[in-house]
Amino acid sequence: MGAPKGKYVWTATVGEKGQIVIPKQAREIFNIEPGDTLLILGDDKRGLAIPPKGQFQNMYKKVFGGE
Repeated sequence: MGAPKGKYVWTATVGEKGQIVIPKQAREIFNIEPGDTLLILGDDKRGLAIPPKGQFQNMYKKVFGGE
């Protein structure tokens, strides 16, 4: 059974310093380059999310509400 179009699943291992490596395919699909800053959102019940670059303001509104 394949994943629906546009949906992906990867795994990453957390190193001793708490670092993870973003899989190459994910970096290519989402145009993540060395030196980029990524926003990581956390929710006790829903887990972690890394939204697409440039989506900070939209994600902030969705997570914390407001206009």
